Amino acid sequence: QVQLTESGGGSVQAGASLRLSCVASGCTFSTYVMCWFRQPPGKEREFVASINRNGDTTYYTSSVKGRFTISRDNAKNTVFLQMNSLKAEDTGVYSCAANRGLTTVNSRFYDYWGQGTQVTVSS
Repeated sequence: QVQLTESGGGSVQAGASLRLSCVASGCTFSTYVMCWFRQPPGKEREFVASINRNGDTTYYTSSVKGRFTISRDNAKNTVFLQMNSLKAEDTGVYSCAANRGLTTVNSRFYDYWGQGTQVTVSS
């Protein structure tokens, strides 16, 4: 059974940084495309960033480009999301997700999800 566990969320002021981590267990981590999604308060879940299996290809939603960096350590079964220059509109529950298919921004194709970690940015 694949399990994903996020950590690193918190409440910060605008302009601050946070680093989210997502540890996977019960799977061969390096065979999974990994992704971060977020759900702002009262809104639909949205794609944030994805990374391919060996970590050499990443993709970001336009609103976080240049501020967020997704990375992975396959030896530690962990995917990270470094978030810099945080804005109030980055507030939401951040979840990592895994799938063994193609890299995609569509949440329907992700088979496994973490429980989420809250990020709150005050302006």
